[in-house]
Amino acid sequence: MENDTQKFVTVATFNDRLQAEITATMLRDNGIPADVFGADSSFVALGFASAIEVKVNESDYDAALELLK
Repeated sequence: MENDTQKFVTVATFNDRLQAEITATMLRDNGIPADVFGADSSFVALGFASAIEVKVNESDYDAALELLK
């Protein structure tokens, strides 16, 4: 049985959730499904900021990089 799930890959990393959301929206507006991961684990006010990643399907990675240039 063939596995039809896509692998997600990170196309950009931010410390700011707003920048990550803007980037994901721009990718989606250009036909590339994208989502933000890790935004709920960053608490800058408490001194803890983990990377916030924008991820796309592996098959869309190259096109996403071109848009982000």
